[in-house]
Amino acid sequence: MSSQSTGAGMSRRLALPYAEALTKTKAALRTEGFGVLTEIDVRATLQEKIGVDFREYTIIGACNPPLAHRALQSDLSVGLLLPCNVIVYADGDGSVVSMFDPEAGMALAGSPALDAVAHEARERLQRALASIE
Repeated sequence: MSSQSTGAGMSRRLALPYAEALTKTKAALRTEGFGVLTEIDVRATLQEKIGVDFREYTIIGACNPPLAHRALQSDLSVGLLLPCNVIVYADGDGSVVSMFDPEAGMALAGSPALDAVAHEARERLQRALASIE
C-alpha cells in the first residue's frame, strides 16, 4: 500500500483490518528490537473519560533499549523524546500505521552526538513499517 513521510513521522496505509494491523505492527517492531512499553487505546479512553465515540486508534510507546541507552548517555534530556510513538488507526476499509521519525525528534534536542543513534533508530523503524503486510 501507499507510504509517505511527514515532518514528524513516516506513515503507511494498509489494506488490513485495524486489529490485524495492530498485531502485525507490534510484531514488526519486535523484529527490529523494539519493545512495547505502553499501549493506549484512545477509543476506549475517550469513551471512558468524556463519553465520545472515536475510531479504533492505538498509540504504542516503542523502545529499543540499546539505542535508548546510547542516546541517554549522550544527552539526559533526550528522555523528553522517548519512547518512540507509533500510531495505528482504522481508516475506511483499511488501517494507517504511522511512526515517529527519531531524526526529526532528535533534531529538537540540538545535540549532534545524537545523530547516529537517531539515524539507526529511523532505519529500524522504516524497516518495521515496510515489513507490515
